[in-house]
Amino acid sequence: MELNGVYLDELRDFFVKNGEKAFRANQLFTFFHKNGRWDVDNSNLSKKALEIIKVQKISKTEILKVLESKVDETKKFLFELDDANIVEGVLMKYNYGYSQCISTQVGCRMGCKFCASTKAGLLRNLSPGEMLGQVYAAENYYKIKVKNFILMGSGEPMDNFENVIKFLKILHDERGHNTSYRNITISTCGVVSEIYKLSELDMPINLAISLHETNDLDRSAIMPINNRYNLDDLSKALDYYISKTNNRITFEYTLIKGKNDSEKNVRELKNRFSHLLCHINLIPLNPIDEYDEKRPSREDINKFKKLLEEASFNVTIRRELGPDIDGSCGQLRAKLLRGDLNGCCRSN
Repeated sequence: MELNGVYLDELRDFFVKNGEKAFRANQLFTFFHKNGRWDVDNSNLSKKALEIIKVQKISKTEILKVLESKVDETKKFLFELDDANIVEGVLMKYNYGYSQCISTQVGCRMGCKFCASTKAGLLRNLSPGEMLGQVYAAENYYKIKVKNFILMGSGEPMDNFENVIKFLKILHDERGHNTSYRNITISTCGVVSEIYKLSELDMPINLAISLHETNDLDRSAIMPINNRYNLDDLSKALDYYISKTNNRITFEYTLIKGKNDSEKNVRELKNRFSHLLCHINLIPLNPIDEYDEKRPSREDINKFKKLLEEASFNVTIRRELGPDIDGSCGQLRAKLLRGDLNGCCRSN
């Protein structure tokens, strides 16, 4: 049992079954999720309670390295887990407060061609406690409170569905971090079966779809998930999600020079998705060594944006944060594993 990754009711049952008072669960839940701590020997628990929990698992997510951008106030973390696996996270500062990008798996098995996170495959899922630990480690390090969370780090959140939902519910709990669901975004490459499941949970979170191409042939070439769930499947699932939640969908669209930035792509997007309550977020490609393609020029990016707007889409160009600290997901961990991490890192 991972004590810092379970619901309060589960903690109460645990203590009562082990002969302790139920209120010890409230103390421990507050210590974990309101105080952001895991060092239970320094808590206000009784000696008996400490003896009971000694043989249970408490996940520790610790900061291994921090990179601080000299261009803006973006910070990038390498988090070390109990088994010495490493995941990344990003802390971004906006006018409205802090947002944090959370990893949900060690690696990824989705195989998207332009993503550094997936190159070594999937090692394992993260537990709820390990995901929560990323939040608390960053907050404690900078003495801040993070308001917004984006599940867009390494891993495919919908491929770790049960753990991710538990993480979100604990993060939302008013007795802990008390994060509004409306301040949470899940990003998926299009795991249709889990989109249907999410639709039924009455959790008004934001859903972002990593789209990146406008027809099945081209999308399957760069995103293997499209071989399992094609664009028709995805469109039907999004129709259902919107009908159940009345939430707007965001399409994340990585612009790749000469690949998906033409008038033809705009027509295909309009034909397939113009009926949806949606928003398109354009992301100029952040090149990686394993994917030999280029990002469009600023002029071409603006031209594509204008064409989409003329097709009646709501469109933004993602603000580029931390360009000097390998802001793209997976790049920092890959450098560490190759042994060539240098520059603006500092140890915790």
